[in-house]
Parts: sequence; structure tokens; C-alpha cells
Amino acid sequence: MNSVESESIVIRISGDSGDGMQLTGMQFTDTAAFLGQDLNTFPDYPSEIRAPAGTVAGVSGFQVHFGSKEIFTPGDQYDVLVAMNAAALKVDFPKLKMGGILIANTSGFDAKNLKLANYTTGTNPLEDNSLDNYIIYKVEVSKLNNEVLSGTGLGTKERERCKNMFVLGILFWMFNKPLDYTLNFIKEKFGKNQDMADANIKSLQAGWNFGENTEIFTTRFRISSAKLPTGNYRNISGNHATAIGLLAASEKARLPLFLGSYPITPASDILHELSKYKANGVLTFQAEDEISGICSAIGASYAGNLAVTTTSGPGFSLKTEALGLAAMLEIPLVVINVQRGGPSTGLPTKTEQSDLLMAMYGRHGESPLPVLAASSPSDCFDAAYEACRIAVEHMTPVILLSDGYIANGSEPWRFPTEDRLREINAGFLTKPHSEAEGLLPYKRNEKLARSWIKPGTKGLEHRIGGLEKQNDTGNVSHDPQNHELMTQLRAEKIQKIADYIPLAQVDTGSENAGVVVLSWGSTYGTIKTTVLELAEEGYDVANIHLRHINPFPKNLGELLRNFKKVLIPEINSGQLIQLIRAKYLIPATGFNKIQGLPFTTRELKDKIIKTLNDK
Repeated sequence: MNSVESESIVIRISGDSGDGMQLTGMQFTDTAAFLGQDLNTFPDYPSEIRAPAGTVAGVSGFQVHFGSKEIFTPGDQYDVLVAMNAAALKVDFPKLKMGGILIANTSGFDAKNLKLANYTTGTNPLEDNSLDNYIIYKVEVSKLNNEVLSGTGLGTKERERCKNMFVLGILFWMFNKPLDYTLNFIKEKFGKNQDMADANIKSLQAGWNFGENTEIFTTRFRISSAKLPTGNYRNISGNHATAIGLLAASEKARLPLFLGSYPITPASDILHELSKYKANGVLTFQAEDEISGICSAIGASYAGNLAVTTTSGPGFSLKTEALGLAAMLEIPLVVINVQRGGPSTGLPTKTEQSDLLMAMYGRHGESPLPVLAASSPSDCFDAAYEACRIAVEHMTPVILLSDGYIANGSEPWRFPTEDRLREINAGFLTKPHSEAEGLLPYKRNEKLARSWIKPGTKGLEHRIGGLEKQNDTGNVSHDPQNHELMTQLRAEKIQKIADYIPLAQVDTGSENAGVVVLSWGSTYGTIKTTVLELAEEGYDVANIHLRHINPFPKNLGELLRNFKKVLIPEINSGQLIQLIRAKYLIPATGFNKIQGLPFTTRELKDKIIKTLNDK
């Protein structure tokens, strides 16, 4: 038996969408995080509620990259692939590293499963020597698990549901991880169903014992803890981090938190998470549609709450008319769009960055709004917090863009201490501005923000609504000159936010490198990894990542002009590049992927090197 120390490992657990692959992956991930290893995950599953079992359309995969070094991506290729059936092997085998480990559930490679996976009649990849360049462990997972649970009194289907725990036990043994965390999870999850709890525990322990006693495995792996900054960490997904960021902003601003939303993939988890905090005063409202969701949030903001609404692509378009109302009212509102592949219902479980231009311009009239984007699962906390700060202090709706890749992905997150969080100064007008002027609800401060007035405050009665407002007084006005003035003031207010956000800076590399990679959103981790590796190989490359897209940081144009070439990779057809070219007249080069999948480091390396070498 070999014992190998590895710096990092990529595992892909793949099977039918009813096999519990996501649960298995999350349990492995949580245990790795508990042991202090850095990690990044990529849940990848079909959008169909139940695609035909055993087919390639129904394959659900969970990928985790973990190790003792800093990790920013789920990895391009797998060191270990667990294939629960023939379809899973067919879908995911192309990304298994040459010489990598394949653990195959032979029960999923019978004639029926091979046919469903579209293998030629008489062909079985586990028996035709086509996998000779790989380390293959053939395990009768379904059969062995069924035998383990034969005396439990459970039916066939119930026993079958536990086979993922058998596989998880094998992986825990192979990578020297304790069972304790998952044992506690099972006891808690099945607290009201002791039979299922006992069965899952038996399967988990049986898988571990199988690795320990059968001696078919030739190697066990040891991965040390990562050297991360000291602090308290937890494993967190992007949607969970977004919810906690909203909670932190609510506490810091001393405002009650209200979320009005209509469930939609992949944003629903934010609503689910915040609904757990009712005892802490958080109000969540599951509306009957997207329009009701945002309108309820507008009403809550008007009443003095920190108001939020969440959605994804198709839902975002339904909110746009009400978003214009919020812009006219000039009240705080955070709109979170967890992007997915489009148009229409498109690719509900696949990622894309294709709502940027809609966030920038997708409203009637001229109503520019602040636009921010989160860059990683843990960054969703900071991005949500920053969106709330801008909304409250600048009296404006704010659009925060996340996407399916980081919303469902997870990584270790260090708890921030309160003193690290920027102040959020929320205040309400309590009396007229002066005896001489009386109440001027649209009178502006140095940020061009108007006052926030709670309805029902004595002496501060004023008009609201979607009709154009007279400057200062807020009275309804159709005066042409006033409309032009108010349009300009609303736009100037958004641009003035640039005075209150950080300057852009180079993330990795020097300020005059041959190529700078400019990015936004979830491409950050892959781009940072790529640039770091290329720099170590001697290439002259740097990267800048944007959180604030409207307005841009004040120094962005000047900073970009220091570089010989600007490359902008995006998971769309090229949307940020349009904004950069239009504003700064910089001849940037685009690099685009529109497959519902994130970039790989290999793809980016090839493009950056080509850009460096182009004349």
C-alpha cells in the first residue's frame, strides 16, 4: 500500500440525478473544509426535474478541488472520477487525467445502462481495454450496499438510495478523512427517521471498511491543511454568503431586513436561507410572481426597511418596470440577479454572464443605476454588503450580479470581525429642512441623494409615485426644463458614487505588463490562477478585476492605458468589452465562451500567450 502526500486533488463524483451526487460531494467538501484544506467546488446538474434515469441527459456531477495550497478554481481535469453508471462515464471521462483513477460502480454498467448511455451493442468500456492507461477500480457498489442493508427491513428503493454513502465511505478512506462530520450530519438529517439514519450510517461505514479490508486499492492520499490567514472559517456557498452579507448590512445599518422574491433557479437559496432568520426580525415574503416580489420590496423600502429582491434572468426582465419606479422614487433597493444561461428559460442550471447589458440599460427612459458583480462564493458576502451600503447611502436601487457558478459553488470563508465592515450610515429625515423652506423631499445632499422619509412622520407628508418630480419639492411636474434637469441629476448622482468606491488596482502582476486581463464576476478565480501560473513561467502578464461596473472606478481608464494590450474574457459574447471600448476608446481584445460552462485555465493560457505573441 502506497501512501502519497499530494498538494491538491480534483475529484469528480458523477451519476444519475437521483443518485445523491450533490449530497455526496457536499459532505466530502464539508469534511475537507473542517480539516482546514482550501477548496473550490463546481456542482453540475441537469435542469430537468427528473431526466430519464441512466441517460446522458440525466447525469449529475459534483466536482471538488481541495488541497494544502490556495485554490481558486474547481480544476480543469480530474485526478479521480467516480462513475456510478455508464452514462456518467461517457459524459465525464474526457476530463479524467491520463493515468488518473476511475472508480466504477459495475452495477451501473449492465446491458440496460450501456444501451441507455448509447454505447454500441456488445461494447463495455470496463472490459474492452479502452481504459488501459488509467487506474481502474471496479466495485459492485449497488450489490455490496444492498447486502449490507439486507437485514434492515428497508425496501429495495430505500436501500438503493443509500449507495452514495457507500461511495463516500470509500472516498473518505482513500483520502484519509474521518467519518465523524458526516455521521453527525446523518443523525441530524434523519432525526425523525431512525431506520434511514441507521441505514445511511451502515452504508458509510461499509464503504470505509471496504477500502480498509479488501486491499484492492494500491494508494491512499494525504493532504495537509492549507496555510490560510488565521481566523475562524466555515465552508460557504455563494448564495449562502449573499444571505449573510445582507444580514450583516442590516445589522450595521440598524435597519430591519425585508426580502420579497419569487423563487427561481439558481437564486432561490437566498430566500430559503433568509427565511430561517424570522426570529431575528428578518421578514421574507414569497410573492406570487416577480412583479409582486420587487413591488413588495419597494413598499418595504418606503416604510424604512433595508429592502431586497432576488431573481435570475427571466425574472429580472419582469422586474424592470418596477425598477424604474424605484429609480424615480429614489429610495434604497437591492436587486440581486443570479445569472444563468439565456434567453428565456434557457439553461436554468448552467452559468452565464449575459445579463450585464440588461443590468446597465434594460429599463425604459434614462434611468442609470449602480451595477456591482461578485467574484467568488465568499466574495458574495462582501458584494452584497457593498450593494446595501451604496443603496442606503446614495438613495438608489442597486443591481448586484452573481451567477450560477459561484452561487452553487463553495469555498472556505473566514468570518469577518465587525470592525472590518465599513460603516453604513442610514438616517431618516425627522423634521422639515427649515422653517423658511419647509419640507423639500427631493432636496439633495453632497452625494446628490435625497432624504429618506418614513411615511406617517408628522409634518413630512409628501407625494410619491412614478410621475416626474419637480426638483426639490417632489411635486408632480411635466415642465420640459425640469424633466431635463431631473434626468441629469439622477444620472449625475449615480456617477458621483465613484467618489465613494475604491480605485481599481492590479490584482496580480505589474502595472505595465505586456497583457492585462480585465475581468468581472465569476471568472476571477480561473483568471487569477492562470495569471499566477503564467507569471511563474516567465510571461509578462497581469490582471485587474472589477467589482464596480457602474460607475467604473475613477482611475480605470488611466490604469488600463499603462498596458500594451488589454484582454477581456467573458462568459458571454462580449458585453464588458463594449462598455470599456465605448468609455475609454481602448482597442481591447475579447475572449468569449457561451457554453453554460466556466473557462478552464488551459483555455485562458492559450489565449493569453497568443495575445502576447500577436503583432
